Amino acid sequence: MSEKLNNVRQSALAENLRTIGYALLIALVIRAFFFQPFNIPSGSMIPTLLIGDYLFVAKYAYGYSKHSLPFSPPIFDGRVFSRQPHRGDVVVFKKPTDNRTDFIKRLVGLPGDSIQMKHGVLYLNGKAVPRVRVEDFVRRDEYGNVQRIPQYRETLPDGVSYNTLDLIQDSEADNTGVYVVPPSHYFFMGDNRDNSADSRFQNEVGYVPFENLVGRAEFIFFSTNGSAHFWQFWDWPSSIRWNRIFSWVD
Repeated sequence: MSEKLNNVRQSALAENLRTIGYALLIALVIRAFFFQPFNIPSGSMIPTLLIGDYLFVAKYAYGYSKHSLPFSPPIFDGRVFSRQPHRGDVVVFKKPTDNRTDFIKRLVGLPGDSIQMKHGVLYLNGKAVPRVRVEDFVRRDEYGNVQRIPQYRETLPDGVSYNTLDLIQDSEADNTGVYVVPPSHYFFMGDNRDNSADSRFQNEVGYVPFENLVGRAEFIFFSTNGSAHFWQFWDWPSSIRWNRIFSWVD
């Protein structure tokens, strides 16, 4: 009887281990080929994305490279099933200077484009990208202090429109030389123009190879104001930004 009970227990354990293994495999496949969760850790994409936003990134949007897989194993070069990104896409990519760190920015320059900033205005192939002043972006700190930041609605030639911030007038990042995007590379900028490490800073980010693109940001599935982590469900009622949940990333 004891031997039979042990056999039943071992069979149940083996079945549970198989179930866990299948679940992990399915999760790995979904993460590698379909959707990857991503948390916004910095304010470089304000007002589009806020610190504490949790979003899904579509891994299939541009095809697959070694960076589509966890830890970027060097099993092949280039991309398979590749699709070209579009200006205005919000993209997660591996920072070219270390090929390890995940960055999220907006794609503003395609291969062959010339990019320049003049007095806070984006110039694309020699033409100013239209921008219109809209209501200030209002930010409140933990002490209730209010900061109003000039906000502009920018519209790319492709018709993609989004808001940007201009925190510091005529800052170093507001006035640059001309960048010419090399073949098979892309130029990215944060929507928070004066608080973003992006392609304007060649030693830090620079031009991003096609291979380094991880995926396109799709929609926010959770958002907290920073007073609680995702797993601290007991603090959700006071920390969740309900109006951001299930909103698409524009």
